[in-house]
Amino acid sequence: MATEDLIPIYIMDKRYEVPASLTIMKALEYAGYTLIRGAGCRAGFCGACATVFRTADDYRLKIGLACATMVEPGMRLAQIPFFPAPRGQYHLEELKSDISALLKVYPEVLRCLSCGTCTKVCPQEIDVKDYMADAMRGDIAKVADKSFDCIMCGLCAARCPAEEKQYQIAILARRLYGKYLAPTAEHLHKRVKEIAAGNFDEDLAKMKKLSQEELRKTYYSRDIEPE
Repeated sequence: MATEDLIPIYIMDKRYEVPASLTIMKALEYAGYTLIRGAGCRAGFCGACATVFRTADDYRLKIGLACATMVEPGMRLAQIPFFPAPRGQYHLEELKSDISALLKVYPEVLRCLSCGTCTKVCPQEIDVKDYMADAMRGDIAKVADKSFDCIMCGLCAARCPAEEKQYQIAILARRLYGKYLAPTAEHLHKRVKEIAAGNFDEDLAKMKKLSQEELRKTYYSRDIEPE
């Protein structure tokens, strides 16, 4: 590759030259790093590759996902494979689906300043500040709905001046919603009963005896429900 196709970046304050067409994650590997932690789906879904960086001639500290953020000349970066925000310990059966549950597990929920920093850094473009306002009102359903696309990267907590754990609060709300507020999935209950009654035991026993090739053929020849 020609020299002019390379740009300088700084990884943990060490200079490297990498192709300008790479994401931060691919640039790390191009520079010789082996990503044991801080790499998951590589497609912007798992939230494992949180990265902080600054770009040339810009005072601002920026945050993004390494798999979805392109390198820039003069970029200085470091990964945060895990943000230290411990999950509260709880049993859903002991909680109610209202604000009392949030306050019991995460009493800091009321410290929210509504500054919007969490919303600005979210790589999923979730309005974190908005669902935190719903959390302070005890509206579990709205928190669950608005935070549905959260990938638990922890970047909101990393920038929160009130030192809250927004993403942990949100997943508690989604769990409460799923257990207590979401409509009952009758077809799921029906299928569980069928499994418990042994309706599929014979078919499963036959499948276990198939070779890998036979399993593959069975899989691709199955009836598929229309989209």
